[in-house]
Amino acid sequence: MLKSLLAPLALVLLQSPAPAPVAFTYRFDVVKHSVVRWPGGDAARAVKAAQGDAARSGDVVKTGWWGHAVLSVPERASRFELYPSTQVRLAGGEPGVLVILDRGRLKAIFDALAGGKPEERRVAVPGALLAVRGTRYGVEVDKAGLSTLVVFKGVVEVIPRAAHAATSFVKAGQWAVFGPSMMPKVGPMGGRGFGETAWDQGMRMDRSMMGPGAMAPEGMHPGTGGTTGPIMH
Repeated sequence: MLKSLLAPLALVLLQSPAPAPVAFTYRFDVVKHSVVRWPGGDAARAVKAAQGDAARSGDVVKTGWWGHAVLSVPERASRFELYPSTQVRLAGGEPGVLVILDRGRLKAIFDALAGGKPEERRVAVPGALLAVRGTRYGVEVDKAGLSTLVVFKGVVEVIPRAAHAATSFVKAGQWAVFGPSMMPKVGPMGGRGFGETAWDQGMRMDRSMMGPGAMAPEGMHPGTGGTTGPIMH
């Protein structure tokens, strides 16, 4: 009797469509110089963005050589500051992902979210997801797809997409380097004169100087490449 009742229920569950991804509304709080939006990711429909404009999940936003923009997601108490020569995709259907950084650099600012969960406020970069707990951080993706993460406040969880790869936690005052085929290396920023102000001014961490002596023992994973002292971007 029990089997005869469970079989139809299992069939219904298998046939039920998966929940549709949440569609967010993004707002351009700041726009300076050249910033364009591709509705639905279609470059042929590109429009120039202006302060106060709205964008939607699936759009692509690109900043020009001098372009600068701040995008907010009120439903998730999140803001993303886009620096020059940056391209992001908004959401994209993956649960919890608010922004996908294809290339360039951004600063993510997450305010308190009542009842929120870390998995609801993620940023995707090549090869990894970044989850937060009330955090401010900067992340840059270079032409090779390598990401440099610098954490100004809170903790960022770096979740590699590679199968069986370990998660790393990067704390305030630390930075990390990782990519699709490179597990995160974590090191301290302390004593290197780098912080949020330097990031806002366009400075970057010099990955060529990353070495075993610069990395914090906790959170280390085998890999190649790295980042330390600031140089002009």
